Amino acid sequence: MVRKRVSTIELIKRFRSLDKGFFTIPDLQKITDLSRDSLKVSISRLVDKGVLVRIKRGIYQSAFSEVDVPRIANQLYYPSYLSFQSVLSMYSILSQIPYTQTFATNKKSKTMVLLDTEVEFRQISDDLFFGYEMKDGMYVAKPEKALLDQLYMVSRGVGLLNIEELDLREIDKDLFEKYAMKYPRYMRKLVDKVLKYVGSASISNEDKTRIG
Repeated sequence: MVRKRVSTIELIKRFRSLDKGFFTIPDLQKITDLSRDSLKVSISRLVDKGVLVRIKRGIYQSAFSEVDVPRIANQLYYPSYLSFQSVLSMYSILSQIPYTQTFATNKKSKTMVLLDTEVEFRQISDDLFFGYEMKDGMYVAKPEKALLDQLYMVSRGVGLLNIEELDLREIDKDLFEKYAMKYPRYMRKLVDKVLKYVGSASISNEDKTRIG
């Protein structure tokens, strides 16, 4: 049976009609109705023509949709939620903008590169997999949870956190303390150190130190 070739214009219409963050090879095979071998050539042409964007090997997105790397990453490695310094920066708690988008997951730790962005998935226990919500189409930690997740990693010798860079005015003290009760006891010293400044943007000179 000879398959009818779908025109580029028709493919563009199909991509636009689908509410999907990314396309896998099987997805594209269904959309184009091409054989596996023909699809490889077609994908290469569509990328060259600017119809498709290659996110990573075997993963593509329509060039007519905004490329949202964190959202795609969240869908590719599930369950997970954006957290740590990525969320602290998102909520302006941390002044620096991290290059790496970092997620919490209860699966194995993993690192991938989507377009030119490094994405890291850090493993946490099932007991700590909470405190996130759906935001802009992906799961994102509440700011209190992101702060505790970062402190948790610091307590385990993974990463640093400079108190001087934190603006804690918008942190909900009650929620922060409630969440903190679920973390290991060895974190208490770090939690107490940060807790003194929850609700404040100013840090005293004697406490302008790096945690970790």
